[in-house]
Amino acid sequence: MFGVTINSNTGTMPSFRVGGVRFWDGATRWADLEPRRGTYRWAPLDRLVDGARRAGLPALYTFGGTPRWAAPGGPPTVYTDGSRAAPPDDLADWDAFVRALARRYKGRLEAYELWDSANDRHFFNGDPRSLVAMVDHASGIIKAADPGATVVCPSMGRLTSQDGLAFVARFAELGGYRKCDAGGIKLFPRGPHDPPETLVPVLESLNRTLHAAGTGIPLWDTGPNFDVPLLDRLQDDDARDFAVRFFLVGLYGLDLDLRRTYFYNWGGSRVPVVLQVEGEPPTPAARGVETLERWLAGASVQSCGHGTADGLPAGVWQCRFTTGTIRWSARGGVTMPVGARSVVVHRLDGTTATIPAGSNLRVTEAPVFLTSS
Repeated sequence: MFGVTINSNTGTMPSFRVGGVRFWDGATRWADLEPRRGTYRWAPLDRLVDGARRAGLPALYTFGGTPRWAAPGGPPTVYTDGSRAAPPDDLADWDAFVRALARRYKGRLEAYELWDSANDRHFFNGDPRSLVAMVDHASGIIKAADPGATVVCPSMGRLTSQDGLAFVARFAELGGYRKCDAGGIKLFPRGPHDPPETLVPVLESLNRTLHAAGTGIPLWDTGPNFDVPLLDRLQDDDARDFAVRFFLVGLYGLDLDLRRTYFYNWGGSRVPVVLQVEGEPPTPAARGVETLERWLAGASVQSCGHGTADGLPAGVWQCRFTTGTIRWSARGGVTMPVGARSVVVHRLDGTTATIPAGSNLRVTEAPVFLTSS
């Protein structure tokens, strides 16, 4: 559930605990790997795949960035590699690249995401029908070459906009999701000062859109929208709390078909929340995520809820697990009773405290893990 996008191609992996890695922004786009028709430069992706295998991490490869030679009249992407935000002029070129990649990495990649941000014209200017054709071709090729792999439909962002959701709906109506094992989405707050909890209604809206189109599919959140490098950076406890709650919202989304969450990113520094710059120690945000994973090792989610509808003060969120309860506030702090039994409070900084029965607990934006004393 707790993955990260790797912003590097050295093969170095996170030195803190994560559950999986995604390859994007590491010179592994189609334009990077096939600079000329039939000429492949696999070295960057080889390093990443080998690094993930050494670390025992399942890896997701993301397609995107059509080479200039395959769509010379297409508009450029937001990148400086000459890639085009257009489908290839000839699907045979797409087929050949997908086949070469799937055959090379058979059994070494867990999953393939069939495009990044496909309903954003910075990345793809084709219509839903052309995208469905690409998905249909790629899925069949991957399933033939690497039958054990998971095929993830192209990620869809701009989920708060009418035209963004309309693209998703049309893609679904045309059968785009039928050839995929999961659907990629882009869930990230509009700014670092927006609580991660604001993503829940976005996910609910997407869920309704897919349902109305007759589609039900597990969802993988593979990152933010393209403007994430422009957002303000959070520091210290604010960054830690944001990162931890981002993944908690992912767990909250299990009832809305969300199955996997990749944080953007690992290795880079031009992001609102830095987990670890390559070559440097993990930040407090990364350590917070690691603590969350340690709390939940071997646990299963029982339920999640928030606010008065779930018997909690307004603004308080919680998820119950087989081993305890994680509770936090979306904004500010709230004081609430612990109930008829004492609890042990585990904090993100590693400290613990026992709160006697009948006493009050201060719930803040820093999630705490509550267990029986």
